[in-house]
Amino acid sequence: MPSTVIDHFSYNPESSELKITFLSGKVYIYKNVPDEVFEGLKTAESKGQYFNAFVKNKYKFKRL
Repeated sequence: MPSTVIDHFSYNPESSELKITFLSGKVYIYKNVPDEVFEGLKTAESKGQYFNAFVKNKYKFKRL
């Protein structure tokens, strides 16, 4: 099911960085994200709800 908030996302296991592009066009990189969190995001029925519960305000980030 497409997300109403997240356009797409990717993960770099070597740096533990999660890159999320939102439908607004804003792109963020979240640092030190465990692989399990990325796997959970991939399989979550609601990407936005998962993001809010397990990523947002939990990891340092930078906006590109």
